[in-house]
Amino acid sequence: MCWNVSGRFLSVIPVGVIWLIALSSTSCQSGETGEAISPGWAQPAVTPAAEPDVGLERPKIVALGDSLTAGLGLDVEDAYPALLQERIDDAGYSFEVVNAGVSGDTTAGGLSRVDWVLEGDVRVLILALGGNDGLRGLPAGEMKRNLAAIVERAHEKGVAVILAGMEAPPNMGAAYTSEFRQVFRDLAEEYDVVFLPFLLDGVAGERELNQRDGIHPNAEGSRRLADSIWPLLRPMLESNPAP
Repeated sequence: MCWNVSGRFLSVIPVGVIWLIALSSTSCQSGETGEAISPGWAQPAVTPAAEPDVGLERPKIVALGDSLTAGLGLDVEDAYPALLQERIDDAGYSFEVVNAGVSGDTTAGGLSRVDWVLEGDVRVLILALGGNDGLRGLPAGEMKRNLAAIVERAHEKGVAVILAGMEAPPNMGAAYTSEFRQVFRDLAEEYDVVFLPFLLDGVAGERELNQRDGIHPNAEGSRRLADSIWPLLRPMLESNPAP
């Protein structure tokens, strides 16, 4: 389903939740597999956040997500995976961050490509999906099964997971938004993964931290996302030292 977002429609939506609409409005999908229909351009499925040293194969950190991870509307170096790469390099760790964000992706889409994004020496998976499931009003139980399957695939490969929670639009109803939010909490406890309750905490609805669409983080907003993830990621790198 594609969203036709008019100025009149946006005017009746609380600023704090408008950001959710563009998670699928910028890139409509066919079915629930996460295959994006691009409006005249193509977003690469996987873009390295930084070029690895020539001749050096570094262990990988994969960020699997949607437009918030892909960095829609930002220069490649301003997407939060690239900013995490800067922090990793500055701290002296030898890891490569891979941006596996696809605009408009759902948890079903992430599950469909998780095996190949985890190929190679992947040590950590940053899992940041679910926003588009909420926009579509997909069953929370279905989202939970998809996310659980992704976490299980990662654990089967010995990959540690950071789970980033999302929020559903309040216009979906109090019961749905509560159930949606609880999915992430339950998964974090069930699978004992590192948990960030809301990826956009402190950024969603803040005019100065978002692009002109009022939805996607600008460069500073993206830096705030990296600031939230880095304290969770750094201890995991210390426990998974690169050769």
